[in-house]
Amino acid sequence: PRGRAGRAAGGRGQRGRRVGRGGGGGGEKLTPENMVFSGCSVTSGKGKGIVVETGMHTRIGRIAQLIAGGDGGQAKTKCGCLPDTSANATPLQVSLEALGARIGMVAIFVCVLIFIIGVVLGRGDPSLPPNSCDTKCTVLYMILIAVTLAVAAIPEGIPLCVTISLSIGCKEMVKNNVLVRKLAAVETLGSASVICSDKTGTLTEGKMTMVKMHAGGVAYSVEGKGFDPTVGCIRNAETGDNAAGDMSVKSALLAALLCCNTTLEKVKDPETGEEKYEPKGNSSEAPIIVAARKVGFSESIAAEYPRVLEVPFSSSRKMMLTVSDISGRSELCPGGMQLVNGGKFLAVCKGAPNFIVEHCAEQLMADGTVQKMTEVAKQEVLKVVDEYSSQALRVLAIATHCMRELPYSEDDEDVTTDQQFQACRQGMRLVGVVASVDPDRDGVPESVLLARGAGIRVVMITGDYLKTAIAIARNVNILQQEDDQDVSAVDCARLRPNDDYLSHCEMDSLTSTVRVFARARPEDKLEIVKSLQRQGQVTAMTGDGVNDAPALNQANIGVAMGIQGTEVAKGAADMILTDDNFCSIVAAVEKGRAIYAGIQKFVAFIMSVHIAEVLQIFFCIVAGIPIMRTPLQILFLILVTDLPPSIALGMEPGETTILKERPRPRSEPVVLGWMWVSMVMNGVVLSVVIICVYIGALMYYCGKVFQDDIQLLEDFENHLMDARTVAFISLVWAENVRSYTSRSFNRPVWKNFFGNPEMQKAIFVAQICLYAAVLLPYFSDKILGLRGLHIGGHGWLMAAAGPIGCLLLCEACKVLTAYQMQNYQRALAARQEAVSAKEEEAPASQKALPAHNIQSTDTDLMASEEANVIEV
Repeated sequence: PRGRAGRAAGGRGQRGRRVGRGGGGGGEKLTPENMVFSGCSVTSGKGKGIVVETGMHTRIGRIAQLIAGGDGGQAKTKCGCLPDTSANATPLQVSLEALGARIGMVAIFVCVLIFIIGVVLGRGDPSLPPNSCDTKCTVLYMILIAVTLAVAAIPEGIPLCVTISLSIGCKEMVKNNVLVRKLAAVETLGSASVICSDKTGTLTEGKMTMVKMHAGGVAYSVEGKGFDPTVGCIRNAETGDNAAGDMSVKSALLAALLCCNTTLEKVKDPETGEEKYEPKGNSSEAPIIVAARKVGFSESIAAEYPRVLEVPFSSSRKMMLTVSDISGRSELCPGGMQLVNGGKFLAVCKGAPNFIVEHCAEQLMADGTVQKMTEVAKQEVLKVVDEYSSQALRVLAIATHCMRELPYSEDDEDVTTDQQFQACRQGMRLVGVVASVDPDRDGVPESVLLARGAGIRVVMITGDYLKTAIAIARNVNILQQEDDQDVSAVDCARLRPNDDYLSHCEMDSLTSTVRVFARARPEDKLEIVKSLQRQGQVTAMTGDGVNDAPALNQANIGVAMGIQGTEVAKGAADMILTDDNFCSIVAAVEKGRAIYAGIQKFVAFIMSVHIAEVLQIFFCIVAGIPIMRTPLQILFLILVTDLPPSIALGMEPGETTILKERPRPRSEPVVLGWMWVSMVMNGVVLSVVIICVYIGALMYYCGKVFQDDIQLLEDFENHLMDARTVAFISLVWAENVRSYTSRSFNRPVWKNFFGNPEMQKAIFVAQICLYAAVLLPYFSDKILGLRGLHIGGHGWLMAAAGPIGCLLLCEACKVLTAYQMQNYQRALAARQEAVSAKEEEAPASQKALPAHNIQSTDTDLMASEEANVIEV
C-alpha cells in the first residue's frame, strides 16, 4: 500500500521470525529480512504483509525528511530573496552565467569609459541648439547614453533564446521517439563519448524465435519466424524429417513449458485490424511456448500438471525451478519419456546450461533410455552450447527430477526458498537444450558505425554468454575485424573476482578498451559507469529494470526503455526511448549536437551585434560626430529586430558533418577562443560598414560630419534624423544578412540557403518591424525619431551598401574562422587520441587478470527481464 511499510507474514517460502527493534545483544538490522518498504516494487514471488508503519514513519518518509534537510525543506535563497538554484545548474547554465558575468564586467568598464570621455570632450545632445548644453546637461546626456549602452552591451536575449531552443529541441526529439525528461540531457547529449547499451530490445528486436534444439543427443532445426505457431515445424537436422512426434522433442518442450509463466494469445492489431499471436510474459520463454504449440501441445496443457512450487529465476541461481504434480502418470505425456514408478512430483529446471549441466546426474537419450552424465558427456553438451552461442543464439537447458515425495515439509514455515530449491535440484536429468535467435534491429549496424565516426564508443552490456555476446556484437558492428576480442570483450566475472570488485585502477584499466561486457549483473552497470566517469568519459547508459535505476541515475545521460522499462527505471532516467531502439539514441545524440551548435551560433550572432552597437557609439563619441542612434532606437533594435533571427538560429538544423566531429568536452565553455575571434571580427566589420554608411549619409543630408558643424545648420534636426534613418535601415538590413552568415561558421552563406524555414519567418518579421518603425507616421518621427518617408531614393540606395559590404566582409572572415576551427578539431582529436593511446597500454594487464572462465548463457539476461514481471 502506498505510504505504508509492512512486515512479511510467515507464508510458504517466507521467513516468519520477527526482527527486534533494538535492545538485547545486537542493534536493529539496517534492512530486516522480513520487512518490505513503501515505494519499493514487487518484482517476483508471493506473500502477505502486515502494515506496521505509515506516513513519515516509513523508510521513504525518513528519506523525505533527509531531502528536506535541516531547514525542514525551506527553499534556499541568495541575495536575501532570490532562489538559489546553483546546486542544480547544468554545465551550459554555468557557462552562460560565467559568460554573462564577463560581459557584464566589460560592459561596465566600457560604459564608464565612454561616460568619462563624453564628459571630458563635452559631448552633449546633438538635437539641442549649439551652445545651449552646459556641463550639467552634458553629464545627464552621457549618463543616458552610458545606461543605454549598458543595455546594448549585455545580451539579455541569450537566456530566452537558450530556453526556447532547448524546448523546441525536446519537442522535435519526441518525433524521433525520444522523450526528454530533463533539459540538461539535451546539452549533455552533445558531449556523449560512450554509449552503454543493453542488447535485448535495444540492439535487437526483442522478439525471440527458436531456431535450434538438441535433445536426446540429436540436433533439430526449428522452422518459422515470429510467434505464429501455425507456421513452420521442427525437423531432424540430419535427415530433415518432421520431428514433432519424437519422444525427446516432446519431453524437452513439455518439461520446459511446465517451467514457464508466459502465455501465447491471439490478439487483433489496433492499426491494421489483423489477428496475430502475441506472447504475454517473459521474452525468453516465448520461443518455448511457440515451439511447444508447433509439436501439438495445447495452450491449456500446463493446467493438467498442477504447480506446487515455483522458485523464480535470479541472477545468483541462474535458473528457474518449478515442481508440478504428476500423480498417476507413467509417462510425461503420450509419446513422452517414462517417469519413475510411483513418482508424484516432477521438478523442472530451466536456465544457464553450465549451471544446469553441473547438477545433472543423467541424460535422456533419443531411444528413451537414460545414460549417466559423465564428464565427457557434460563437455559434449557444453560444446553444443558453445557452437550455438557462437552463432549469436540464446541457449537454455532443461532438466527434470522425478520425485515420489517432496524433499521438504510443506508445513515447515522456516524452510526458505533457497532450501527448497537446493532440495529439489538434486539428481537432475538433462532432457534438452534449446537455442533462440533475437534478430538485429534494422539500422542498428549503420547507427553504430555513425557513432564510431562521431568519436563515440558503443559498449554492449548483456547477460548473455560471452561467445553469444561477441557474435551479436560483430553482427551490429560494435566489434569489428580489427578488434581483439580477448581485449574488447570480457566476462563480467573478471570485474569481480571472488565477488569483490577490482580496485579503481584495475577497473579503469579494464573498462578503458572493452566494448562488450557479458554475463553482467545489474550492479555491474553501476561500477562500469563509475569507472568510465573516472576516466573523464561522458556516459549514456540504457536500462529497463528496477535494478538498473542506480546506474541510470549515476550516468551522465540515463536512458530508459519506454516499452519494456519499469516506472522505476523511467523515473531515474534523463530521457526515455519510446520505441526501445538504439538508433533513436544515435539520432538523439545528433540532435543534441545540433541544438548545442545552434546555441553557439545565436550566441555568436548576438554577441557580434552587441559588440558592433558598442563600437559604433564609442566611435561617434570619440570622433565628435553626432551619435548615430537615440537610446530608444537602440532598445528597439535589440528587442524587436535582433531577437527573431536569434531564436531562428537556435532552431538551425545540424550540419551534415556534425557526427564526424569529436565529442565536445563537457567542461568546454559555450564560447570557444576561435568564436571570440570570429565575434570580434564580425562586430568590427558590422561597425565599419555602418559607420561608413552613416558618414556618407551625414555628408549627403547635412554636408558636414562633425556635431559642432552640423548644429550650426538651419533645420539641422531633420537633416540629422534623415542621416540616422539611413544608418538605422542599413544596420537592420546588415544584421539580417549577418544572421544568414551566422548559420555556419565555415560554410558559404549560399549553401543550403533555405534549409532553415524558421529563419525566413524571422527575417520577414524583422523586416515588417523595420518598415513599421521608419514609415508609420507619428510612431516613426515623433516616437523613434526616424523619417523613412523623407530620405528619398538616394537614402535607400545608401542603406543598401551596408548589407552588401557586411555580406562580403563577413564571408571573407569565415576563411580565418574555418582555419581556426580545423586547428581546434585537430587539437581536440590529438588530446583524445593521446588519452586513448594511454588507455590502450592496458590490454597486457587485462590479459594478466584472472579469466574466470565461467560459462553461461543468455539466461543471465533473464535476471533483468524477469525482474520486470510483477507476480503478486
